[in-house]
Amino acid sequence: MKLSTSGANSINIFQLTAVFSMLFALIGFSYNVWRMEITEHNNNVRSAGFELLLQLSELESIIYAAHYDQNVIEGSPRKGWVKVNLIADLSVVTNTQIQTAAEALKTSWQHNWPHITDDEPRVTAMVAQIDNTRLKVRQLLSTLE
Repeated sequence: MKLSTSGANSINIFQLTAVFSMLFALIGFSYNVWRMEITEHNNNVRSAGFELLLQLSELESIIYAAHYDQNVIEGSPRKGWVKVNLIADLSVVTNTQIQTAAEALKTSWQHNWPHITDDEPRVTAMVAQIDNTRLKVRQLLSTLE
């Protein structure tokens, strides 16, 4: 049985429509998956950023309690170590600038914690390091979509 040329043309148009439909569906699905991955990444970074800001504030509070209040309970170096390590751990979810700042903060804490109760310049250096890390976190948060 032989198809007429109009019948063959309609089959070709049907096949082209099917191919283009599949192509557009594949492109749409791929874009959707990519967009969902970006959104999830941004949500993870945003959550880590907010938690970093909280932990940085708590570390600053520990330093102030140790130095200005001479409170060995609230200004405990063990609490400070927990905060510094948590900040370093959370920074892994963010970007390299914050990771570098968190490592610098950890190094600064490592060198300065024995002297935070009685050495104002060391306290000032620690707070400056916290402020630097906080600034980098805020900058990252402002770039997220």
